[in-house]
Amino acid sequence: MDASSSLPDRDRLRSLVAAMTGRPVVVLADLVADRFISGTPKRISREAPVLILSYEGEQLTPGGGANAVANVASLGGRPLPLGVVGNDADGNELVNALAERGVDVSGIRRRDGYRTPTKVRILAGARHALKQQVVRYDVEDRLVLADDDRAAFATSLDRWRRELPEPPRSAVLSDYGYGCVEPALAAVLRGGLADGGRVVCDSRYRLADFGADGACDGATPNEEEAEALFGGPLDDTDGGLDAAGERLRRHLTSRFLLITRGSRGMSLFEAGSAMHVPVHGGDQVADVTGAGDTVIATFALALAAGATPTEATLLANYAGSVVVMKMGTATLTADELTAAIDATPAPLAERHRHAEEPR
Repeated sequence: MDASSSLPDRDRLRSLVAAMTGRPVVVLADLVADRFISGTPKRISREAPVLILSYEGEQLTPGGGANAVANVASLGGRPLPLGVVGNDADGNELVNALAERGVDVSGIRRRDGYRTPTKVRILAGARHALKQQVVRYDVEDRLVLADDDRAAFATSLDRWRRELPEPPRSAVLSDYGYGCVEPALAAVLRGGLADGGRVVCDSRYRLADFGADGACDGATPNEEEAEALFGGPLDDTDGGLDAAGERLRRHLTSRFLLITRGSRGMSLFEAGSAMHVPVHGGDQVADVTGAGDTVIATFALALAAGATPTEATLLANYAGSVVVMKMGTATLTADELTAAIDATPAPLAERHRHAEEPR
C-alpha cells in the first residue's frame, strides 16, 4: 500500500531539525582517526613502477565512531562520547579535534600501550585539482576493556544524567570491531537514558550479538552487513525485501531496523510495516567515506528531538545525500540538512504494510 500521503511534511521535518539543537546523545564507540595525506604527482620512480608525490599537507579528522560524534555536534546536538584512545600522538590529536568541535571529551579514556586505530589515506592530484585516493593503510590494534574502563563509562553516564537539564533520550553503539563496544554495555547505556530512551546499534561484524533480549531498540546496518547476517541476498527471498527485512528485524529482537542500500536508498522495517526511501539527489556521489556514521548520528539525534523512526529515517536519508557529495570523512550542518529538505517538494518514500506474524 502506498502510504506516502501519511508521511510528515517539510514543516514537520524542519521543526525536528530545529529541535535537535542542544539535544544530548550518548555515543559509545570505537574511536578512529582518519588521516588524509595529500600530494601532487612528481614523476614515476626509477626504483619501482610507482608514482612519486610531492608532499602538500595532511589533516586528521574524526573517523569511525568518532565521526558519528562529530556529526551529532555539527548538527547542533550535544554528543557525549564514551570510548578509549591510545596515549599516542594520533589519540591526542583525535581527542583535540573533537574538543575543538565543542564536544565534551571527559568520557574518553587514554590507554598506555594501545595504538589508536588510524586509517591513513594517500591522496594525489594536480595542485589545483580534486585529489583522489590512491592507497590506504590502516594502523590497527585490539582493545580489551578492563573493569575500570566499564566503571568509568558508568560513572560518566551517571554524572551526565545528574548534571544535564534533562537525561539523554538517545544513545548510539558504534562498533567497528576494535574492542571498545561490548554487547553487555547496551544495558548500561540504557540505564543512563531518560525513561523511554532508545538505543541504536551499528556493528560491522557482530550485529547479532547486540540483538539478544532486545538490548537495542534499533539497528542501522548497510545492505552488505544485513545480507551477511541474513545469509543471502535480501531481494531474492520468498516475499521479497519486505519479508526479509521483517524476518531480520525479528531475529535481532529490535523495534526497528534501518538498512542503508547505497544508490537504492534506505529501507525501514517496523513491526508489520516497511518503508522504502529512494536516494535523495541522485546516485552520483563524490565519496562515501563515513556516510554510515552520518546516518546513525542523524537518526539518533532525530529520535532525541522527538522524531518517530519514520521521521528519523527521512532525515537520515537527506543527511546521507549531503555528505556523500563531500570529499573525505565529512559532516553536515543543520542548515545543510534543512536545505536538502527544502530542495524536494515532499518527502519521498513508499510504505507497505503486511500481516503481523506471531513471535
